[in-house]
Amino acid sequence: MAMVGCSVQATECHASGHYHHQRGHLLSGTTPGTTPGETPGATRRQLPRRLTQLYAGLTLYGVSSALLVVSGLGLEPWNVLHQGLAELTGLSIGAVSIVVGAAVLLLWIPLRQRPGLGTVSNVFVVGLAMDAALALLPDAEGWAVRVPLMVAGIVLNGAATGLYIAAAFGPGPRDGLMTGLHQRTGRSIRLMRTLIEVAVVVTGFALGGTVGVGTVLYALAIGPLAQFFLRRFALPTTVTGGVVASGGPSEQAILQP
Repeated sequence: MAMVGCSVQATECHASGHYHHQRGHLLSGTTPGTTPGETPGATRRQLPRRLTQLYAGLTLYGVSSALLVVSGLGLEPWNVLHQGLAELTGLSIGAVSIVVGAAVLLLWIPLRQRPGLGTVSNVFVVGLAMDAALALLPDAEGWAVRVPLMVAGIVLNGAATGLYIAAAFGPGPRDGLMTGLHQRTGRSIRLMRTLIEVAVVVTGFALGGTVGVGTVLYALAIGPLAQFFLRRFALPTTVTGGVVASGGPSEQAILQP
C-alpha cells in the first residue's frame, strides 16, 4: 500500500488532521470537539454516539484485518510488519500489534504529539479484536473462499476507518507518528507516510509478512472507501442559526493531501 501511497494509515493521518483542527479550537476559544458556532451541549449529546462509533470502528478494524490474514492474499502495510514480527517472536499478530502500537506511541514524546482516547484505545482494541476474530474464523481454502474474504476485509476496513475517524477522539499511534515527523521536519505528510510505510512493508516482508494482490487492492481502494464511509458516519454539527450540517471538518480532513 505504501508503495502506491495510500493505506488505512493514510486515512488515519487525515484523521489526525481533523484532530489538530480540533486542537486549533482551543486556541481560538471554542469548546474542544466543536466547530465555531457549535453549542457545547450538542457535543455532549453526541458523546454516546461518538463512543459507540469509536469502539465499533476499532473492533471492526481488527476483524477486517483478521479477514485479510485468513485470506492469505496480502495485508495492510503495518500488518505486514506485525505478521512478520509474529513469525519471528511466536506471539500472536494481535499481541504484536499492541506492542508495536505502544512502542510507536512512545515516539510521540520527542515529537510532542498529544494522544487522545482514540489513540490509546487504538493500541489495544484493534489487536484484541484481531486475535479474537482469528480464533473464531476457520482456515480458508481455495480461491472461491479466499477472494471473497479479501474483498470483505477491504470493504469492512473502509467502513471501520470511517466509523472511528468520524468519532473524532484523536489519531491512531501510527498516523500520529507521521504527522509528528511532518511537523518536526517540515516535509509533507504524504512523504513521511510513504517513507515509513515502505520501510514497514519491506521489513515485514523480509520477516515473512504477506504481501500480495490484497495489499495492492487495499492500497487502491481504502482511500475512496474510507471517504465514502466517513461521509456516511459523519456526526451532525449543530451551528448557530439552526443550520445542521453533517461531515464538515472530518470530511475535509480526509480530502487533504
